[in-house]
Amino acid sequence: MSVDPQASTSSWPIPPKGGWTADDLDRLPNLPPHTELIDGSLVFVSPQTFFHSRVVSFFEWQLQSVAPSDLEVVREFTIDIDRQNRPEPDVVVAREDVVDPDQTRFPAEAVVLAIEVVSEESVSRDRETKPLKYARAKIAHYWRVENEKGRAVVHAFELEPTTGAYTSVGIFRERMKLDVPFPVDLDLTQIKTRRDRDE
Repeated sequence: MSVDPQASTSSWPIPPKGGWTADDLDRLPNLPPHTELIDGSLVFVSPQTFFHSRVVSFFEWQLQSVAPSDLEVVREFTIDIDRQNRPEPDVVVAREDVVDPDQTRFPAEAVVLAIEVVSEESVSRDRETKPLKYARAKIAHYWRVENEKGRAVVHAFELEPTTGAYTSVGIFRERMKLDVPFPVDLDLTQIKTRRDRDE
């Protein structure tokens, strides 16, 4: 007697016609932490490398210490760009007047700066897809952090109002000094392991 194999029930969420929406991120059960919505598709984030974690912590704490009091610095928090796009930058700087303890996302118009730390699986999203979406949403500043042989290299961009596209304001390796969106003078060589610091 033969038994037909039973089809296993998929535990993956099946997208509705037209794709997921920004509101679905708050309603779908059992999503992995830090799930993003890009063009109506769910994007699951790979495990973080030590470099990625160290860079995110560095910018979160350094920017908190120098940001004006009317701005909030938050790590890994989604931005409402439109119905089909709700990306989650690694660090976000947003206007303090929009912050509510119960919210799960920032409106794009409240975001002053979005920072992405490039990982192996996010290269095209961080270099191509997300900058276009952030620019379209009129987020004035975008920083992309790359891993260059274990050292952080920051590519800083500012929105050019007449074209609506980002223009480079500098590539920073050891020291990052900028006046916008607020004055920063950061020692990027501090992004390293404790062992490296002791050497």
